[in-house]
Amino acid sequence: MRLIPSYIFLIIVSFISVFPLYWMITAATNDTVDVARGKIVFGMKAAENMTKLLEGNDLWGALGNSFFYAIVQTVLCLLICSLAGYGFELYHDAGKDKLFAVLLLAMMVPQVATMIPLFKMMSTMKLLNSVWAFILPSISTPFMIMMFRQNSRNFPTSIMEAARIDGLSEFKIFYKMYMPIMKSTYAAAAVITFMNAWNAYMWPKVVMLDNSAQTMPMLIANLSAGYTIDYGVLMMGVLFCSIPTIVVFFVLQKQFAEGITGAVK
Repeated sequence: MRLIPSYIFLIIVSFISVFPLYWMITAATNDTVDVARGKIVFGMKAAENMTKLLEGNDLWGALGNSFFYAIVQTVLCLLICSLAGYGFELYHDAGKDKLFAVLLLAMMVPQVATMIPLFKMMSTMKLLNSVWAFILPSISTPFMIMMFRQNSRNFPTSIMEAARIDGLSEFKIFYKMYMPIMKSTYAAAAVITFMNAWNAYMWPKVVMLDNSAQTMPMLIANLSAGYTIDYGVLMMGVLFCSIPTIVVFFVLQKQFAEGITGAVK
């Protein structure tokens, strides 16, 4: 009986958390009038909304671009940030601590403050409308480096010493020992990086000047930019944009929780 208030509270909070997702799915199956009236049950307009979405927009092209940009950024970010975190923690010295402190200060600089210089750099290097313009500013982030460095403190250094005695090179220690043991951290970092890359809007909007290079957030923004907004079509686009991140999170949720808490195996 003492737990009943706790259960009631958790049920209410869970409902509040899940309701926006439910409303998005039901709105994708209704037309604009029903959505505006607040209808929250499933309708019969899903096929019609899907047809309208495909007719006026390059949905598959935007999905392909988002997948390509997000996957490339995730892979490179994990490799570079894990190498940096590995080096900062396991090859420790006072100079690296000072460099890391400077690196953490970069987290306080807002993205909009660096956007114009970055755009000029990409334009000078003729990288606009390319995957490199999308990923280079986020290929290595202070947060990811800090995350790998903190979790590297749980890495057993005795394994490194034994491997060196056996004649294993530093690169092989990283590749064959560090990466498998820190797989939970890699999974958590992959989820965060993929979601950030997938949901990125402002920077891609600046450097992707061609419609053929647009991503899903850019396509959804275009759907809501007209004088009249078809909310059914808009919600269908939002649903397509949300599915990949939901799948990635649920597939890696166990490893994500372990990585956030710093668990190593």
